[in-house]
Amino acid sequence: MVTGKKSKTGARIAIGVLAVFSVLWILPILFTILQSLRPYQDVLKYGIMSFPSHLSFHNYYDALVQSKMWLFFFNSVEVAVPAVFLTLLLSSMIAFVLSRYRSRFTVPLLMLFTAGNLLPPQLLFIPLFRLYLKIPVPGFINNNHVLYDTQLGLILVHVAIQIGFATFMLTNYLRTIPKEISESALVDGANVWNHYYRIILPLLRPALASLGVLLTTWIYNDFFWSIVLLKSGNKRPITAALSNLQGEFNTDYDLLAAGAVIAFVPTLLVFFAMRKHFVAGLTLGATKG
Repeated sequence: MVTGKKSKTGARIAIGVLAVFSVLWILPILFTILQSLRPYQDVLKYGIMSFPSHLSFHNYYDALVQSKMWLFFFNSVEVAVPAVFLTLLLSSMIAFVLSRYRSRFTVPLLMLFTAGNLLPPQLLFIPLFRLYLKIPVPGFINNNHVLYDTQLGLILVHVAIQIGFATFMLTNYLRTIPKEISESALVDGANVWNHYYRIILPLLRPALASLGVLLTTWIYNDFFWSIVLLKSGNKRPITAALSNLQGEFNTDYDLLAAGAVIAFVPTLLVFFAMRKHFVAGLTLGATKG
């Protein structure tokens, strides 16, 4: 009985602590949403920490129409979709080779892909920035055209950064799948491509769905590389374009809050639509059968 009471007390304390942290986490979001509905004159008159006298959606109209946030949203889609697709494609191929065709280079290669994620981006951006200024883009008539300030360059950076994590997760996931399936395919005469495309890839669909949700969230929310590698304002994704809502001498923080809400709504919708895959992705490859 005493043990049961202690366990119930511990559970209640844990629930209480989690509830407090949940409220502390959601308060800034609610404050941002409230500020996005306030007119700028209301803030000037009563202060930013005051309760609004009235609410309106005028800031959302200014952010979407006058500031053209919808255009920057499509810039984010143009970067996120190809980057996620290429990352999943390449990482699934690499994971297939590392998990099904063992050699003495398997472990060093997997360690190399994993080590790439340990380097902070602040350490990489200087050499990468100089490299981008020297590499021409194939297919362009202008020989002076470089990867810097192009969406292609931003896509390649995201693929290079995320491919290590995706390869590590998919490799561990494939190790949970019995090798007898691959051996049966090889006995039936399947070549390498058929082995990957017809056998392994269908088995990877749950893992690819989980990783797809995670990668979409990370790449869509990127701010650092967008600022570093894109100088043209009309090419930036929506997260980096929020800086365009700041004035040189004055900033309408209500308009900025409305832009921030517009920016995070798509990821919120993706999360609720694919929340099962998202939660599964948090433990992807954590166990090995």
